[in-house]
Amino acid sequence: MHEATGSLVGCRILLVEDEYLIVELMSEWLSRAGAVVVGPAPNVKRAIELIEGEENALDIAVLDVNLGQGKTAYPIADRLNELGVPYLFATGDVRIIDNPAHKARPRLEKPISQGELIAAVEKLLADRPPRIC
Repeated sequence: MHEATGSLVGCRILLVEDEYLIVELMSEWLSRAGAVVVGPAPNVKRAIELIEGEENALDIAVLDVNLGQGKTAYPIADRLNELGVPYLFATGDVRIIDNPAHKARPRLEKPISQGELIAAVEKLLADRPPRIC
């Protein structure tokens, strides 16, 4: 395996997506850019488990809004807000719930290209507040 040299080297990104082919492609793109993909998580339960795991300190998250069977990623987004973890929505759903905290988040509309995803993640990282240790 080759050494990662992309723009996201070492960045821990939670990926929440329920569509297998999409998650495989997005994981590959993020990994090629050097990111450490946490998950991916196909549902709210698994995503919250990953968020709460001590070993999984997250830098950012990429969330699909609709996770199948009427479930949405909004509970995940709420928990990320509580923890101060920046996130963006990557979704085919053009409507975002009428919650100011969610509406203010960046959104990529599917289908998403590799360049769009990487650029949005880089911007999210650049815009996040500095960590206080």
